[in-house]
Amino acid sequence: MAIDLFAGVPVTDYGAAAAWYEQLLGAPPAFLPNDTEAVWELAEHRYVFIEVRPEHAGHAMHTVFVDDFDARLAQIAGRGLEPAERETYDNGVRKATFRDPDGNEIGFGGAPV
Repeated sequence: MAIDLFAGVPVTDYGAAAAWYEQLLGAPPAFLPNDTEAVWELAEHRYVFIEVRPEHAGHAMHTVFVDDFDARLAQIAGRGLEPAERETYDNGVRKATFRDPDGNEIGFGGAPV
């Protein structure tokens, strides 16, 4: 069974949010469906998108697990962003949480070292 995933993030300011997500994800949007949305492809058929929806902004919570956790965080730091929080769970899984200008949480998780 094929699965496509679109994870939405409501934002108040399209320009500020688009610039921040481009900085976080290291690439411009994969496509722009209209003038209030931008979509990034994280992996084949797996997307995160921003949409101007001020009444809902600041409430998204998404975590993306990656194989290259340390390298990913280093790349993001190289683009000028640092996580708001870092956690290591009892089972050794690590998580770094970033917050966009509206306070939406985008986390990256990685397997134990």
